[in-house]
Amino acid sequence: MSAPATALLSVRDLSVRFGGLIAVGEVTFDIGEGEIVSLIGPNGAGKTTTINAITGFVNPTAGSVRFAGGEIVGRRPEQVAAAGLVRTFQNAAMFGSMTVAENLAAGRFITQRTGVWQTLFRSPAFAREERDIGKHVDELVDLLGLGARRASTARDLPYGEQRVLGLGIALMAQPKLLVLDEPAAGLSPDEARAMGRLIRKLHGLGTTVLLIEHNMSLVMSISDRVIVLKQGRKLAEGAPEVVRKHPEVVEAYLGAEA
Repeated sequence: MSAPATALLSVRDLSVRFGGLIAVGEVTFDIGEGEIVSLIGPNGAGKTTTINAITGFVNPTAGSVRFAGGEIVGRRPEQVAAAGLVRTFQNAAMFGSMTVAENLAAGRFITQRTGVWQTLFRSPAFAREERDIGKHVDELVDLLGLGARRASTARDLPYGEQRVLGLGIALMAQPKLLVLDEPAAGLSPDEARAMGRLIRKLHGLGTTVLLIEHNMSLVMSISDRVIVLKQGRKLAEGAPEVVRKHPEVVEAYLGAEA
């Protein structure tokens, strides 16, 4: 499978140096609207640094990152997220003392349109947005299978449901591209399969996904394309069945799993 003709995300010659260390070296790839693309590689391959550079958490040394037609290198993380490129983290980011519904509502903050004074005086615009957020929360708790947990505090959820909630918080920002950083980390095989089904469901609803993941069963079962990094550089790219058989990929990463 070739790269998309029209890219939602276009990364060109992306490089990140930390002193004399080349963490990411001239990485280039595209993601088209409606795709699920996985970024894989052994520990130290540069996956997280690549994502950090794309989402504004690290300043690239060189290269270009264009999202939805505009250059985003140099933007702060919250600006990147507000543009529609939203990420999750390996450690689920949530407020432990808040309920599931409250956590989801908080996820809308980065795209909130009303200002401080409109919020303080509960303007008509604020009331409309509050209703819209409430409706979105209602839809998401059902979509995520957390309806029965709506009033539960986040810290009381089983770990697998905390991971799902973290994904839901990101979805509240209504992303054009959702970056999932190891969503199956720490999950049981059954929970990982359920996470895969959820990602597929979101994809079916129109969500474009960039997945960073070590669970090869999950990667190979849901990805349209797979990009492999090794020592900060792109080693291979293609359909899962092609990448899985690539000799250098087998040697560098998949090993017996291939």
